[in-house]
Amino acid sequence: MKFGVVTFPGSNCDHDMHYVLKHVLQQDVVSLWHKDADLQGCEAVVLPGGFSYGDYLRSGAIARFSPIMERVMDFARKGGYVLGICNGFQILCEARLLPGALLHNDTRKFVCKNVHLKVQTADTAFTALCKPGQVLKVPVAHGEGRYFADEATLKELERQDRVLFRYCDRNGNVDAASNPNGSAGNIAGICNAERNVFGLMPHPERCSEEVLGNEDGRVLFESLVSRMRK
Repeated sequence: MKFGVVTFPGSNCDHDMHYVLKHVLQQDVVSLWHKDADLQGCEAVVLPGGFSYGDYLRSGAIARFSPIMERVMDFARKGGYVLGICNGFQILCEARLLPGALLHNDTRKFVCKNVHLKVQTADTAFTALCKPGQVLKVPVAHGEGRYFADEATLKELERQDRVLFRYCDRNGNVDAASNPNGSAGNIAGICNAERNVFGLMPHPERCSEEVLGNEDGRVLFESLVSRMRK
């Protein structure tokens, strides 16, 4: 499978993502620059974490207008797989490839720690090898990670089984105490209606190999690779 990892000015997780895809999962990976107009035949595109354009205006607002995003948006509309992590999730929301927005954390403080995620659905390419209710430990690192959407959108996400993960405690209990940023409904990740665009705030690429002491994030990338092969 061929993946493309986009680098924007201010990206800082692109090399981490490239490493996991190439050296941990043994996939073909190319680097895509924000000014590129060609996705180089990639079968999946990843928008990594970081602080694109210094988070000026608001996170992801400027990156959404990068030349490559026109290609990414067209690729997604044609059914191509697109994954946005942290800043990438923010960019996908700004580009309207995913609904809602990522607001400042309710504490107004940057949060950087391990959190627990409860898998809500296995009916996506990104969670296909997971089990609903499974708890994963994955790190977060963000200042604007509070997912927000209006009530109608939240109900639609629930009705269509499009919530991928919720913040929870280590036992899978979803409550306010386990919500690191005040996200609506403890939502940590969602997908689009067509189920080919995925966004999440936590960083699975930072917990995908044994040397890091945590491989919980690896199953998400393995899920995507498995589904792409089919």
